Order: sequence, then C-alpha cells, then structure tokens
Amino acid sequence: MVDEASLPGLNSRAQGWLRYIWDKATTEDDWSSKGEPLPWWDKTTTPPMCSFPRFDLSETSYSLPLMADQTPAWREIYTRIADELVGRYTSFWAAADWLTLIGPDPHRDRYPPDWLVWMPEKLRGKYEPPGWTGNGMEPWGMQPDPIAADGNLFFRGFFNLLLGTYSYVSGDDKWEKPFQVTGYNDRLFQWNQHTITEFIKEQWVERPQGAHCENTKVWPYCLSAAGLGLQLYDKLFQSKTHEVYDEWIEFAKLHFTERNSAGDIKSFAFYYDPIESVAYSPPSGLSGYGMLAPLFYMLPQAPEFGTELYEAGIRDLGWNDRTQSIVQGFNDPRWICIVLMLARELGDVTTERRLKSLGERLWGANFFEDDDRFAWRFGLQEKYPRSQLNGLLILSEIGQPGAWSKVYKGKKSNHFFEPTVVGVDFPNLGINRAVNDPEESKLYVSTYAATKSEAKRKTSWKVSNLKQPESVTVYLDNTIYSDWSIVDGSTIEINTVIGSKNFCISYKPNWADKTESSFSSTDVSQETASFKPESARNRKMYTPAAPPSCSCC
Repeated sequence: MVDEASLPGLNSRAQGWLRYIWDKATTEDDWSSKGEPLPWWDKTTTPPMCSFPRFDLSETSYSLPLMADQTPAWREIYTRIADELVGRYTSFWAAADWLTLIGPDPHRDRYPPDWLVWMPEKLRGKYEPPGWTGNGMEPWGMQPDPIAADGNLFFRGFFNLLLGTYSYVSGDDKWEKPFQVTGYNDRLFQWNQHTITEFIKEQWVERPQGAHCENTKVWPYCLSAAGLGLQLYDKLFQSKTHEVYDEWIEFAKLHFTERNSAGDIKSFAFYYDPIESVAYSPPSGLSGYGMLAPLFYMLPQAPEFGTELYEAGIRDLGWNDRTQSIVQGFNDPRWICIVLMLARELGDVTTERRLKSLGERLWGANFFEDDDRFAWRFGLQEKYPRSQLNGLLILSEIGQPGAWSKVYKGKKSNHFFEPTVVGVDFPNLGINRAVNDPEESKLYVSTYAATKSEAKRKTSWKVSNLKQPESVTVYLDNTIYSDWSIVDGSTIEINTVIGSKNFCISYKPNWADKTESSFSSTDVSQETASFKPESARNRKMYTPAAPPSCSCC
C-alpha cells in the first residue's frame, strides 16, 4: 500500500515557476533577424559570457525534466514548453553572438575591470573576453552555419542538451526529424537531433581537448554541457556517443587540473586557449569558482572527479565553514544558485543550509501577478525576473537530493506506457501530483488552481493508456466519485472544478488471466497506448548518418 503523503509532487514555488515559464514559452514573439525577443527573456545576466537570450532558453529548460519526474503521469505541459524553447533555439537570436560578433573585437582595449578578471593578465588589452565568439577569426575563418563550425561548441552543445530534454519529457520524435537552423545572413541549414549528436561526437574524437566555444577558447563548462547532452542521448536511444566525454575527463585531469604536493586540487582551468597556450584559472582567492563552474553539468557524468572538484572548490571559498561569513568574489548570484543546487545534490547539508539561508534573506520568496507566478527578484528593481538565475535556483525546490543526476543516468522510463493524465486545462487547472502505482494498479492525481481567479470553475481532464476503462473506479478524497465517463477503449474523462482535489484512479483489469501485479508497459497494445505516437512507442537504437554539408563549408 502506497503512503500518499510520501508520493512526489510540486511545491508552491515550483507551481508558480511553471506558471511563469508557461507564459513566456507560449506567448508568441519574433526571434528572427527582423524581430526581437520579448524583454522577459533574460539577455542581461552574467556579462560578458551569458548575456544572450539563448542562455535563458537553456536554463529555463532545466526544471522541466525534474518536474516531469515529480509528476511522471502528467507531462503534456512540459512537452509544450520544451517544444517552444527548441523552436526558438533554431532562430537568429539564439545564435546572435555567432552571427554578429564577427572577427576580433575592435574594443578589446576598453573592457571594464570586472571583465578583465576573466582574462590572463599578460593578454589584457589585446585579447577578446569570454562571450566574444569571434566568427571569422583565425585559424578557421568565416563559418555561416552555427552548428557545423570549428568553434561555437557551446551553441550546439547546449542545443543538443535541450533537444534531449524535449525527448525526455515528451517521448516523441518531433525534433528527430529534419528542421532548419538560421545561420549567417539568414541562410538556413538542415539538421536533426541525431545529426547534431553525431557531429558533436565526431568532432570531439578529432579533438581530445574539446572543441572551441568562442574562437579560440575551450571551456570545461560548455564541454560538460555538451557531454551531458550526449549522455542523455545515449539513455534515450541506447547508443554510445558519451565515450568521448569519458576520455576528455582523463585529459582534463592531466592538463586542466593543478594539485599541491599532498595531491589536493589547487585549481581547475576556467578555459583553455590552445592558440595562446594558456589554461586560464581565476587568481588566488577566486580559484574555487573555476573548480565549481562546470560541476552543474559534470557531476552526473563524472561523479567521483566532480565530487573531488566540489570539495576542493567549497574548501577554497570557505562556504562550508560555519565560522566564516559567506564572501562572494563576484557580484553575481549565479554562483550561489549553482552551488546551492550542487550542495543539495551531493547531500552537503551544511553548505546547503548556509546558502539557502543567505538566499532567503537576500532574495526572498516572490509570488506575483495574483500570486499565481513565482520567481526571485534578487533585490533588483526590474520589471521582469532574471530568468537565467531563477532557472538555476528553482532546481533546489524540486525533487530530492540526487534528482538532477537521476535524469541523465539509468534506464529510460516506461511512464509513457502507463495510465497518463491528458487534456488538462492548464494554466487554469494545475497538476501537482500524478503518479502511478503499477503494483496496486492505481493512479494518484492531485490538482490545484494554477490561475486562482479561475478557482471553482467547471473543468475536466482525461486519463489515457488505460487497459480496460470499464473496470476503473475513481475516488475523490477516498470516497467513490461518479462524475466521469468512458471516452474510448483506453480513455476516461473526469469532470470536476478547478481547485485542490485529490483523486485516485483504480484501474485494475478484471481479466481472469491477469494477476494483481501483471500490468506493465509490455502489456499495452499499440492501439490502446494512445498518448504517444507510433514512432515513440517503437523507438529503437538509432545509427546516425554523416552530418549534412553545405556548399559553403
């Protein structure tokens, strides 16, 4: 018997964040070269490295698989949001830096002091900062396709991770099919999820140190994001592309890691420039940031080395020392957001509590617009919340420690074949719990008013992938509930009102040849598994073809 109180679900902050990112994702705007993203897409945070709107696309997406794992029997809203994020990522504004920051920066001798800390002292004044992509710079010259380039790894690496997120929450093959990506002068280049993955892998095989992000910098941060995309791809498609990252970790241990005489890590390269022969680490007193920077992506792939880097970085910054105040070397909340999530993931309770307390004191909980939406304001008097920062900080509010790594490791889920909640009138009605108990043949669903002004209004939602709808019994708060009907041979519809309700759908088939625990994904026929398309139900290991080529490159 399942203890309903122990079942996973979304807390009020996660619910409010979901409502806000739904607004952003589903409100149409123009990301082409003739338009501009709406101002709530964050293109301001962490200059000069991340102050581009595509980082908002990526960091908005990170909560989706975590929320989907909390409500595994309800994923349609996460799918819609992920689809909108991917669609924007194919546009001009997603690759705006690669398409507009051409050649050397003519202003590289006039950078503000807080940018200079990211550059080797000997190169300041004659060296581009992180964030200046430099398409057209030597040794490669101009490359119009933002994916098929020698540099720009961070564009395609984060994109592939986003594509994997879509596949993870949706279970369908929409972005496995060919689509167009906008390049220089609005030229279009055809790719799909499989060819992008194969290009990343093959390029990595040729360059064990990793591909460049900006010309000419190689970033462990971006390489780890690209590697995480490969690891998720392998989980989804039972392939073997991630081996290149495993090999890169060994390279990084040798070439990017500095240890003291006792063998403890002293520093880890923030980035490596093979043209200038520089592996740059932040200066003394800030080196912990270089160790911690890539771990958000590295930890699920290389937990042993990642944990060693985490412990060295936290020790260097002193954030786990109760006798010291938390001192931030940079006036940027991004680092606290990342490290709080890492502390929680690793079970570092001391650091987690210290950083959580700091965040609550400085940033506070902020429900806004009729209290339906949630985001931290970070003490900024701005019209829209900083979504890049919120996309990271909200992760510490979803699931249990280890939830982030679980997304990218282990076997692919069978949730898509189990009874599934569909047709929810979101954003009016929200689902904060949707969990199957296959052994008991029960689906637990909890609802809430995602738009409070719509509370008590009549609504309905469906459950699909049922094996024998006529054998279903619906309970509301442990009492038999009768206001529902059979739609077809695999679906029922439940009538209710918008608000906080706790349902249990008992779907045990009344078949003499079926035992209590025999319901499984393998029993669901293609005809009754109506929630997922044929391609998703019969997906097999994919063997990619060679990446496409174009006349210019």
